[in-house]
Amino acid sequence: MFLSFDSYVSIYGLSSSKPRPMTSIFIAKESRSGEHRVAATPETTARYIKLGFSVIVEQGAGGGACFSDEQYQDAGASLSSDFASGCAAANLVLKVAPATSNEAQHLTSAHVVVSFLQLDLHGDDASAVLAKDAKIFAMEKVPRTTLAQKMDALSSQANIAGYKAVLIGACELGKYFPLLMTAAGTVKPARVVIFGVGVAGLQAIATAKRLGAVVEATDIRPEVKEQVESLGAKFIDVEKDESDDGEASVYASEASDEYKERQAAAVAASVANADVVITTAQIPGRAAPVLIPAAMVATMKAGAVIVDLAAEQGGNCELTAANEITIHNGVIIVGTTNLPSTMATNASELYARNVLSVTEHIFEFPEEGSPSLNLDADDEIVSASIVSSVS
Repeated sequence: MFLSFDSYVSIYGLSSSKPRPMTSIFIAKESRSGEHRVAATPETTARYIKLGFSVIVEQGAGGGACFSDEQYQDAGASLSSDFASGCAAANLVLKVAPATSNEAQHLTSAHVVVSFLQLDLHGDDASAVLAKDAKIFAMEKVPRTTLAQKMDALSSQANIAGYKAVLIGACELGKYFPLLMTAAGTVKPARVVIFGVGVAGLQAIATAKRLGAVVEATDIRPEVKEQVESLGAKFIDVEKDESDDGEASVYASEASDEYKERQAAAVAASVANADVVITTAQIPGRAAPVLIPAAMVATMKAGAVIVDLAAEQGGNCELTAANEITIHNGVIIVGTTNLPSTMATNASELYARNVLSVTEHIFEFPEEGSPSLNLDADDEIVSASIVSSVS
């Protein structure tokens, strides 16, 4: 059972009036398969040290993102040989992916882990961490407010995913993206349809337009039409549900069956004519909504490509298989997950700055003395992002 932050404060005695010294940071090497990002770069390491922390980096932690151990040492960090020794020497643990059950064995009530949590995918691992009474600051739970903008890792990583999705679509597609006029004749531009106009969708639109494609986009929020058109794309209008309160969100919400039917009808012709379809709709903590059923795939042209950014959550396309590229009646369906990790250098740079902003927010930095952890129960960012449970 996962508790509210208020319950956590009551059980573990956290209080904004009693900040406690916490001076050592451990940058862990990611152990999950396919995860090449790192939670701190040499740049942010130097900034942590300037703030008064000592920093320990697990050997090889930055290798997947092209940051060497020597660069971290030059920034002032020391190295640890493994996760266990790093945890033993530090109390703030910075990661990208959730800690695994094996890693949890090295955590104690003295540790705070800052990372993505992904309870819907890694709930057992989270339980193992929380059973050790370690505190978890879940990066995906940071509220999307002006104050928390610099901490918004979902947005920084979604931006990369949207960009990379278009590049994958272009590589898998057996034709040009732009209009080409040659002596041998004219090549028509590729047609791209994008489902979901959040951060990933907007970047996908912009990237596809830069490559010269004709772009259309659809979203459950009609108020994003202006953003779509400002990027040079066409917005596919779908009549709203009567119960829709019109409140904008960067996340997909669970649409009614009637809305899904109207959306399918509205986009049917565009999808059938599309060369590339990119889907980005996700609902935090839940399976992704199916927006492209098998029957719609059957209407698409042979050689067309679907890039499904929701593959890890089950997929927006009914035929998506996570971490596989499948072909159905000639349509190529890309289910590659964790696209930000495929651009690990820049993804790490952005994520590391998000985490640095989190650290600056949850610590006090006196003019004299060491940094002190201050998990303020009344702070909207802290209360939204701390996750806890009773074993």
